[in-house]
Amino acid sequence: MGKGNILFVAGLLLLSFPTFAQGDAHAGARIDAKQIAVGDQARLFIEVQNNPSTGALQWAAIPDTFNNLEVVEKDKIDTIKNGAMVTYRQRLLITGFDSGLFKIPAFVFAVIPNSGTAYTVQTDSFTLLVQTMAVDTTKGFKGIKGIISVKSTWMDYIGYIIGGIVLIVLVVFVTLYFIRNRKAAPAKPRGPVESLQDYTLRLLRELEARQLWQSQQVKEYYVQLTEIIRNYIEARFNTPALELTTDELLYKAQFHREMQPYLGLLTELLNIADLAKFAKFQPMPQDMTDAMEKAKEFVDRSRPVVVAAPAGTTEATNEKTPPTV
Repeated sequence: MGKGNILFVAGLLLLSFPTFAQGDAHAGARIDAKQIAVGDQARLFIEVQNNPSTGALQWAAIPDTFNNLEVVEKDKIDTIKNGAMVTYRQRLLITGFDSGLFKIPAFVFAVIPNSGTAYTVQTDSFTLLVQTMAVDTTKGFKGIKGIISVKSTWMDYIGYIIGGIVLIVLVVFVTLYFIRNRKAAPAKPRGPVESLQDYTLRLLRELEARQLWQSQQVKEYYVQLTEIIRNYIEARFNTPALELTTDELLYKAQFHREMQPYLGLLTELLNIADLAKFAKFQPMPQDMTDAMEKAKEFVDRSRPVVVAAPAGTTEATNEKTPPTV
């Protein structure tokens, strides 16, 4: 046979078999147990290697159940790079609830090369024997035992006891430390105490500054003026001036030892105020100015008289001790 004939026959033989371009990828798997009890678990480890620079790997679609077996847990896919190759690893946790010999199928991974035709790689398949627990049928069935209570002693709580004691001691120590080292706040200096007369005179000056009667509020002016004076009489002379009419108040003043000297001032002040409030009397500006001056004079002149203490004593007595504001 000539050389040309040999090459022709060889070409025909090559054409009669398909070609597979498997590339750089390959897959593998291993299982850590060949048999398990019902409800127990076996671990299946899948490993695939691929060169990402030559093609992309598509991970296999792994179902949750297959052949009476269940995948109860799928770990994340870990990647380990070694030069140009990358290793992909995943762990599956498999269990079975029926007894028998079941097959774990091969898992197929597709590889799409940068150039050329896509191909697949797959893992090995395994058989897993799921067995029931051995039961001695010669013995009778026994009922489920109840919960057995165990007596506890104080030693079982020694850690909590010591911790509680340490915590209490620590709290007491910190509390005592802050109490002993707490600096007392400096006392604020007290301002001068305002006497009843000074307080009332201040109210009269504030009323005067509002200029009510200059704004045609004559009645309001006299209402507030007499209210200030009546409040002063109640505090200074212990007389219910706010509850009495003008006539009743002046009548009481006639027989009040301390108010008698000021009866004339009060009569003029309260009578003209009543005329302005109730009789629609229109007082002159001088009348309203005089009413304010009489009110101030009454308050200022009725200050308590200080009586000097007898020789040999350190105390002084007042004829009347006014309340302070």
